[in-house]
Amino acid sequence: MRVVLSGGGTGGHIYPAVAIARQCQAEHPDTKILYIGTTKGLESTLVPKENIPFESIEITGFRRKLSLDNVRTVLRFIQGVNRSKKLLQQFKPDVVIGTGGYVCGPVVYAASKLGIPTLIHEQNAIPGLTNKFLSRYTDTVALSFPESKEHFGKGKHVLYTGNPRATAVFKANRRKGYDVLGIPEGRRVVMVVGGSRGARAINDAMVQMAPALAHLSDVHFVYVTGESYYASTKERIEQAVNPMPMNLQVLPYIHNMPDVLAATSLVIGRSGASSLAELTALGIPSILIPSPNVTNNHQEANARSLERANAAEVILEKDLDGERLFARVEAIMRDKIRFEQMSEGARSLGQPDSAEIIVRELQRLSKNNK
Repeated sequence: MRVVLSGGGTGGHIYPAVAIARQCQAEHPDTKILYIGTTKGLESTLVPKENIPFESIEITGFRRKLSLDNVRTVLRFIQGVNRSKKLLQQFKPDVVIGTGGYVCGPVVYAASKLGIPTLIHEQNAIPGLTNKFLSRYTDTVALSFPESKEHFGKGKHVLYTGNPRATAVFKANRRKGYDVLGIPEGRRVVMVVGGSRGARAINDAMVQMAPALAHLSDVHFVYVTGESYYASTKERIEQAVNPMPMNLQVLPYIHNMPDVLAATSLVIGRSGASSLAELTALGIPSILIPSPNVTNNHQEANARSLERANAAEVILEKDLDGERLFARVEAIMRDKIRFEQMSEGARSLGQPDSAEIIVRELQRLSKNNK
């Protein structure tokens, strides 16, 4: 099978695409992959590290108000479609997949105009503009959240698959996670993370919470600050509590996150769709702090979906502080029944075979086109 993937901007769009690629290769070792992204998004660095061939197009997103920039975006879209057509005609894919971000627009649209089967994957409960636009041209719309279906009334075929990132994480090695952290296997771990680039508000709460960690001395806390925030956050923690708590580890980034997650008891962080797929696949309870700086406030919608299933507690960023956050952590970690209920709720939403479901759909689309 020959597969083109496109998705960009953030890890939330890129990691699901990589998970699909890996599942294709696992089931069909002769699979050929091409990834089309932009040079400005994280995909330009993350995808080559995965040893996946990468090509780029130039495209920008639409602004939500009238602007001269939108005229330029239309011109770039047309140019992106033309460039995508050339790349697709050279590669000759059996199927083209878009996993979100504006780069998918010209790639998936070009594929549909060339008669190549297409699938888009929507990670969030509330879809973005690009996928809503593409849904009328693509053959299959795959959903991470069942409630997203109402937004795709014009889709030819809408399929609930979950998020393929869940499949990659479900296969993680718990023992390796403990080895990465350098702590004894079986110790309870609370991870605080603000996403791949970090989050200032969460880091501020981490600093405020640090002096209280001695009250949960049997729990190992891992603070993942994001590389740009690491030095300043660590310095502030050292100023707030000296010496540094024995049960606290401050890291800029975790490269093998799936294994570390497999060893984690509770996660505090944002509510991007890929992150939630990881948590539910592993049945990890969470305290979610949705980013208020996203389109359509989709992170809060994602978080509320887990909250309704009793898998997570939600704190809005405007209400976040270290004292409130630690009180929530302590309540969950000291209440075994509450912890187990949240774990069960998370697991009930998990879709660990998501990538397999998507690959089956790709096979169906490819076969129907021959």
